[in-house]
Amino acid sequence: MLAEEKKDLSLKALSVREGILTGTLNAKSGHPGGSLSAADMLTYLYFKELRVDPKDPKKADRDRFVLSKGHAAPALYAVLAQKGFFPVEDLQKLRHIGCHLQGHPNMNLTPGVDMSTGSLGQGISAAVGMAKGAKYMKKDINVYTILGDGEIAEGQVWEATMSASHFGLDNLCIIVDINGLQIDGTTEFVMNSAPVDAKFEAFNCQVVKIDGHDFDAIENAMTAFHANMGSGKPFVILMNTIKGKGVSFMENQVGWHGKAPNQDEYNQGMADLANARKAIEEA
Repeated sequence: MLAEEKKDLSLKALSVREGILTGTLNAKSGHPGGSLSAADMLTYLYFKELRVDPKDPKKADRDRFVLSKGHAAPALYAVLAQKGFFPVEDLQKLRHIGCHLQGHPNMNLTPGVDMSTGSLGQGISAAVGMAKGAKYMKKDINVYTILGDGEIAEGQVWEATMSASHFGLDNLCIIVDINGLQIDGTTEFVMNSAPVDAKFEAFNCQVVKIDGHDFDAIENAMTAFHANMGSGKPFVILMNTIKGKGVSFMENQVGWHGKAPNQDEYNQGMADLANARKAIEEA
């Protein structure tokens, strides 16, 4: 990846992180930790990978994205706003009554949201259905979904993965955000799913493991996804991330799974992001 392109994506990801903090501050609730860990992948998807058009959100032949870990909605909303699906100012109304930005994604309310999610495990099933539909209709449509590493303890995830393999859905990209933490503690303690790569491989998936905060690694994984098409195997990206990435006091802290920052914490977090922005711009 060219240095200028990486710089541009890094700056966009910082704007997404700022949007996550702004949304959860104003909502006085939400899930900043897992939103921040997925921010870089979402930035790459919407600004480099997905064939979508903010001016025509329902375009029939668009690629589809499903946020299976629906509680990370603040990140999805922030990237959709940066992409131009709706005004960035709308993020200040996250979870407010009457606003289209509810606590979990709602496809009937929010431009750019392809599937309503929230009940863990169900999003990947919807993504499998979309990918199978595209295959049936012989459409050049790719489907992407992000799951949490806590979410994959749900049995429905593996039923969906088995179906994806059975139907040869090589147009499906399953991304697992492995930040090691969920609401009740570490995933290792709550429900140890390791080795995750071997499990997906057992379901006849093509698997790669990357640093989910490295845009070069993300791009290489997406290149491998496209090269995998025609194999009949679903493609899985296991991305190692840091929960709360970019905000010093949130990083690797399980308490920030589902807690909003207060004003002082928001100010500190925004200062962290501003310092990161300055470092990137001056590099």
